[in-house]
Amino acid sequence: MDRLVEAAKKEGQLNVIALPRDWVNYGEIIDTFADKYDIKVNELEPNASSKRELDAAPQLKPDVFDLTMDVAVSGADRFAPYKVQGWNDVPDHVKEPSGAWYAAYGSYMSIGYDPRAVKAPASFNDLLQPGYRVALDGDPLRSASAFGGVMAASMRAGAPQPEQGVALFAKIKQAGRLTDPAKANVVVAWDHLNAARSAHHSDGWQVTIPRDAALGAYHVQAINKAAPHPAAARLWQEFLFSDEGQNLLQKGFARPARGEAMLMKGTLDREQAAKLPKAPGPPVLMTIPQTDAAKAYLMREWAKSVG
Repeated sequence: MDRLVEAAKKEGQLNVIALPRDWVNYGEIIDTFADKYDIKVNELEPNASSKRELDAAPQLKPDVFDLTMDVAVSGADRFAPYKVQGWNDVPDHVKEPSGAWYAAYGSYMSIGYDPRAVKAPASFNDLLQPGYRVALDGDPLRSASAFGGVMAASMRAGAPQPEQGVALFAKIKQAGRLTDPAKANVVVAWDHLNAARSAHHSDGWQVTIPRDAALGAYHVQAINKAAPHPAAARLWQEFLFSDEGQNLLQKGFARPARGEAMLMKGTLDREQAAKLPKAPGPPVLMTIPQTDAAKAYLMREWAKSVG
């Protein structure tokens, strides 16, 4: 680690991409890393999608990526394998065995709601009732969060049924109650987004994860094989997966990939962990074939069914 820190400081810079400062506390994470190691962090296209990260990499030259798992799997040949010191604490099913990519944090799909306007929904089907003005977190054909919302609404017996999710939002749209987040009293989004709203606003916003739709997903990290600052890229990963980095992610209401191991070792911030929305059980993670099939279905059906 000492040699890595020395090499990274000599490089003096790190290029990150698609890291909004209000997403899982990345603003504080970036600033802490920069101050700790005296390395300038260049923040490229903060709002880029995972696909855009890889498409833009030859021109923008990021050192590291933060990606949805399906995009990481498809782009694995573009990554430089690297195993962080906390590698063994990351569950096997959310990392590539050679170290090409590895999950840093996860979230559950959730329903955020204004308790002053509506009752707590127990399921996605409750959103069909009058009074709920519902929003997704973007366009499900472009936003991973919005796509996850449709998929969570589609869950039947632990498996996604895309036609069910599309049908539910089509009914809400037909009833005139599908709107944008600024006008909604219900927002379907990752729980770290809804929990951050609950913590940082005084509107009483509440968050629930329906018992019958515990859909989760992980964001994974990877190092660009063509990274212009390869030592800084590896030091960034070591920082993200350190106890300090994982607790900073949890401060942004994400669920650290090393969280279970850190809890056993006594290094997890338990006070912050208690503030995360209560999960009904282990997350259901969609497989890559399920994700690909669902995306293909939405590409065919979303526009004509929901618009």
